[in-house]
Amino acid sequence: MKKFALVLLAALTVLPQTVSGKKVTGPDTLSVISFNIRMGEGKDGTNSWQYRCPATIYMLRDKTPDIFGLQEAYDYQVLFIKENMREYKNIGVGREDGKHKGEHMSIFYNKKKISLLKWGTFWLSETPEKPSMGWDAACFRTATWALMKDKRSGHRFFYVNTHLDHVGKEAQKNGLALIVERIKEMNPENLPMVLTGDFNVESSDPVLADLNKIMKNARVSAERTDNHVSYNGWGKGGSIIDYIYYSGFSSCPKFETVQKKYADFPFISDHYPVKAVLIF
Repeated sequence: MKKFALVLLAALTVLPQTVSGKKVTGPDTLSVISFNIRMGEGKDGTNSWQYRCPATIYMLRDKTPDIFGLQEAYDYQVLFIKENMREYKNIGVGREDGKHKGEHMSIFYNKKKISLLKWGTFWLSETPEKPSMGWDAACFRTATWALMKDKRSGHRFFYVNTHLDHVGKEAQKNGLALIVERIKEMNPENLPMVLTGDFNVESSDPVLADLNKIMKNARVSAERTDNHVSYNGWGKGGSIIDYIYYSGFSSCPKFETVQKKYADFPFISDHYPVKAVLIF
């Protein structure tokens, strides 16, 4: 499968750059996507990564985010995007060993628009500085963070990308509490902050209570928004569990659940990407 994905690199470099719909743009805007790409190791039949991978590139070229966070991406999935979206750079590590093994919570950013100042990863556990599994979690879970500078406006901002556990309620609660604590610690200047991720909880879950006190949910606060499910289960079910949160921005004019079909695939993942436009 890895070889198959890499073979497509040359072909995909000729994919057209497209723009759909009216966009909110300007020197003080930041367009953000959160996308659970569905791990390439998944046994998904005709929905497996080796078949649907071109659709991800079509989506990214269509939506042209300034910055985006991936969840569940393996090394070769990260490489596939990197090789086909040359205007972006990326950061992130494998959650199993802090290097390459396992899923990455990668952050990609358009290098012409955004510069990286510093970054790191911590584990959602009692020992966050080393690869570890926390509380009642079923998996290793991490958060990747970065301090960025928008080259157009000069604004500095933080970006955090994560994936909460899908089983352990204590792991969800304590993992997100750790993220909230780290957000406060890393940002004494109260710079604008973005948090993206698959939280594996719906918006009414008390796990989100403390986060809602310090950051805004783009889906809720946006001037133009929707209430579509973000987890689609390949069409077999749905729920809202993918989020873009923010603080320190003046407004969010648009939030969108990206349900458009790409490359003739009904689903580019078992999650729809979610996108928000933020104003500094």
